[in-house]
Amino acid sequence: MLWLKAFHIFFVVSWFAGLFYLPRIFVNHAMAEEQAVRERFKLMERKLYRFVTPIGALAVITGLWMWFGFGFSGGWLHAKTTLVAVLVAYHLYCGHLVKVFAADRNTKSHVWFRFFNEVPVLILLAVVILVVVKPF
Repeated sequence: MLWLKAFHIFFVVSWFAGLFYLPRIFVNHAMAEEQAVRERFKLMERKLYRFVTPIGALAVITGLWMWFGFGFSGGWLHAKTTLVAVLVAYHLYCGHLVKVFAADRNTKSHVWFRFFNEVPVLILLAVVILVVVKPF
């Protein structure tokens, strides 16, 4: 159980690192004016998304393994699972944005991406509180 928990924490931290950085690249890409710079951001976005996607999957798989394999319960866990589902949707939307930028079809401003960048921060805060405090 402790090994599984350790790997779950590792995958979660790695996944969040990618989800913190990818939208940051979007911010800079939305501000870029030179074609060479935009091409560099496209490459960075694609590579980071491809790298972080299996890590996110491993975070979810190890979390589900702990839940179903060891029988955690409580309202806090259902709230956390809902937030993880929102995070998965956020991750998939980031993949959509990678494709939008790759096709040079982005219409959102760098300011929009600055707000978008804060979503995983808020989810992480809520998840940590739910897991540590278990308020319900």
